[in-house]
Amino acid sequence: MPVEPSEWERIVAQNPDHSRWYIQRFRDLASAGDDIVGEARLVDAMVSRRSRVLDAGCGPGRVGGYLHSVGHEVVGVDVDPTLIAAAQQDCPGPQWLVGNLAELDLADGHRDGDPAQAAPSFDAIVCAGNVVTFIAASTRQDVLRGFERHLRVDGRAIVGFGAGRGYSFEDFFADVDAVGLTTDLLLSTWDLRPFTPTSDFLVAILRRT
Repeated sequence: MPVEPSEWERIVAQNPDHSRWYIQRFRDLASAGDDIVGEARLVDAMVSRRSRVLDAGCGPGRVGGYLHSVGHEVVGVDVDPTLIAAAQQDCPGPQWLVGNLAELDLADGHRDGDPAQAAPSFDAIVCAGNVVTFIAASTRQDVLRGFERHLRVDGRAIVGFGAGRGYSFEDFFADVDAVGLTTDLLLSTWDLRPFTPTSDFLVAILRRT
């Protein structure tokens, strides 16, 4: 069956200029000297030099581009070809791919030496910028299952998104449990402040169960 279109795809279908506005927004922030790579610095602190990192929902490449610049091997995937084109232009070096995260399949080898697990092993998967709230509800577990399938045994997935965007934290935690991931650490910001029951933002650091 065809994959249900994501909320991002619906927005772009209604407003074809939305992607270009989004790209320009972050170009303007970068030009103004604003910090647009806080998520990437957290990921960089979690992994060794020259790690393999998947930027899931990479947009125009701000997170993956920074991680590449500090020496990591980066693959970025986004459903929007306009955003991927901007990533290729602004952040050359990583491998930027158009694709739906619900159908994530980057098979090019065997995971952890197991021939039955044909997928590349990533040391980290980062999914920032509220990406999971733009995923179609029917595909949320598929996306998280893809993260689990593409992680090394000791790899971690880092997912950040805000409250009040149609995907409750409770539903997210239930989906995490359902796909074979478990929580290592919960934060309320990308600068390591603890998550509490009243937090309006979640940064979840996950690993394979």
